[in-house]
Amino acid sequence: MQNKAAIFSWKIILGLLLIGQTSCITQKKPEVTAEVYGPATILQQVQESEKKVNRFVGFALFDPELGKMVVEHNADKYFVPASNTKLFTFYTSLKMLGDTIPALKYTVRGDSLLFWGTGDPTFAHMDLKNSIAYNFLKNRKEKLYYIEAPFASTPFAVNWGWDDYNYYYQPERSIFPIHGNIVKFYRKENSPYTTTPAHFKANVKADTATLQPQNDSFVREWRTNDITFYPKVAKADFSVEVPFITSPETTMQLLSDTLKREVKLLKQALPKTAITLPGLPSDSVYKRMLQVSDNLMAEQLLVLSSGTISDTLSVEKSIKYVLDNYLQDLPDKPVWVDGSGLSSMNMFTPRSIIALLQKLQQERPNHKLLPMLAVGGRPGTFRNIYKADVPFVFGKSGTLSHVHNQSGYIMTKSGKLLLFSFMNNNFRGSSAAVREEMVRIMTEIHEKY
Repeated sequence: MQNKAAIFSWKIILGLLLIGQTSCITQKKPEVTAEVYGPATILQQVQESEKKVNRFVGFALFDPELGKMVVEHNADKYFVPASNTKLFTFYTSLKMLGDTIPALKYTVRGDSLLFWGTGDPTFAHMDLKNSIAYNFLKNRKEKLYYIEAPFASTPFAVNWGWDDYNYYYQPERSIFPIHGNIVKFYRKENSPYTTTPAHFKANVKADTATLQPQNDSFVREWRTNDITFYPKVAKADFSVEVPFITSPETTMQLLSDTLKREVKLLKQALPKTAITLPGLPSDSVYKRMLQVSDNLMAEQLLVLSSGTISDTLSVEKSIKYVLDNYLQDLPDKPVWVDGSGLSSMNMFTPRSIIALLQKLQQERPNHKLLPMLAVGGRPGTFRNIYKADVPFVFGKSGTLSHVHNQSGYIMTKSGKLLLFSFMNNNFRGSSAAVREEMVRIMTEIHEKY
């Protein structure tokens, strides 16, 4: 249990670690005075907010100094978590993966190098600069043979939106992701657009006559990698990402094109002897998953984790293993089906999320844990909320249609570090009004509790 002096100490450290200056936002002062502000007032505000913006609200606020829940509202009810699911994926990765992501596995037979994927999502990734596996394969003198490792999961998880296949946030899960399993189209100031990876340039055709109904400038066909470009709806400057359909053959072709050397596909059982090539530090992948809510990173982290218990990779294997071995003591058993939270079949209770937040603190000290998360006013999903010179909210948001949640840690001006889960389901319209209510209440907790 931390005393106030210790809390203030790492609070200062966090301020030094987090880069970038932001302006304070003026918060409306609460009507209640500091002397009477407490759990009863917070509960009343949550209940009134639920009526103000009609929705189903679950709220839990936990004080680790007291070792107990101080406010609960529907904390034992199940909610669709959306990307709050990534907190569970983060915990799974901390328990099952080491400090370094395994980039690939390989073995050498004479003049041939046989290699296969581990699920590492960072190969040739456009935002996470990683050349470790690329340089390894590029510079080997042996002939290269790619083997597709056994994969028991489907490209889409249960209850993902089939009609979201064309959007950047829903790339396919696979054994050996390349370029994040997306095609990026980029144009600046009406110059010719670029296609990355260039392999897909031949798959694109222009339709200059049609005004695409959804205003999507690039649309991939449902079950092929053929893509149509609609110039009439394209902006002068654009950056558009479209997921591609994965397959062993596509992986082989992309590897050959990216490495600029021949890679052949070898269909056989995985060799029993394998050497693991270490890749990026795990924290770099965790941070991207949590701060910008990268769905592919989340799914692939569970694929990677399954490789520590089985040669057949599977998101579902990791989930079952963690539930059976590390999360069996949660207050309410989760309904958990994917790593990213894209599925509306996931269900967690606020009090189980609080229990998970406690477990995360057992894995990492606060001064290392909190900067991994989305931080108020800093780059990431909290960049436009909770703005302050010294950050005070660290956590994870989660948004789907009719769903908007936030869970994490909040530092009060009195020096308390509290754990919270604020879940909102079953509302109409956009999430803006719901988010405003959460920010208002959580900021008041920061100011007054």
